[in-house]
Amino acid sequence: MQTNDYITILREGLLQTCGTNDSEISEKLLAYMDAVLEKNKVMNLTAINDPKDFVIKHFIDSFSICRDDAFVNARTIIDVGTGAGFPGFPLAVAFPDKQFLLMDSLNKRIRFLNETAEQLGLKNVECVHARAEELGRSKKYREKFDLCVSRAVAQLSTLSEYCIPFVKPGGYFAAYKTKNEETEPGENAIKKLGGKIERIENFPELSGILSFISLDHKLIYIKKTGNTPGEYPRKAGTPSKNPL
Repeated sequence: MQTNDYITILREGLLQTCGTNDSEISEKLLAYMDAVLEKNKVMNLTAINDPKDFVIKHFIDSFSICRDDAFVNARTIIDVGTGAGFPGFPLAVAFPDKQFLLMDSLNKRIRFLNETAEQLGLKNVECVHARAEELGRSKKYREKFDLCVSRAVAQLSTLSEYCIPFVKPGGYFAAYKTKNEETEPGENAIKKLGGKIERIENFPELSGILSFISLDHKLIYIKKTGNTPGEYPRKAGTPSKNPL
């Protein structure tokens, strides 16, 4: 395999992480990548412009959750702070039987994701412009999801206040964090919000032509053990300025 054969990397990555070699899925993912890279010329969506790096660091990284029971058993999934759509958009492409809500505070990103979802014919994606502190108080969305995922850049205590209110009791919040990030500072916040850290999984080992891939992310699985108290999330801006 040539090192720039990103299509082969994508197809093998889908097989090893998601258990599928469906050509329609890989074609939609490549079309999504093209759309992101084209829009990136006029709007800051990603620092990654090389297709091979994009496939590895955005797609395969997003798919690192796919074989975990927290994802396998989930039917409703919210991606908080989705940005250019990661990890929620590629997960929605690969798993059309699951329902996804992608949320971001920047409306132009949401407009882009809605347009791209429509162009690709995705029926299982809703994209919403909102702040997590406000949407997390809405009866329509609060404690309505089996799983919340996020690759957003925020310390764990802040991110937990954004995300845990969306999760049903018994469901999970899965945070994509760097391997060297400490979890202890977030444990008090997670407990207050009705959750507990159940386990931490490093990026899965891949084999064959993908054995060279080793990414810096780990997944922190937080189980929702009870209802989130009504005072959380606090008003917009407070979780980042004054973490629990």
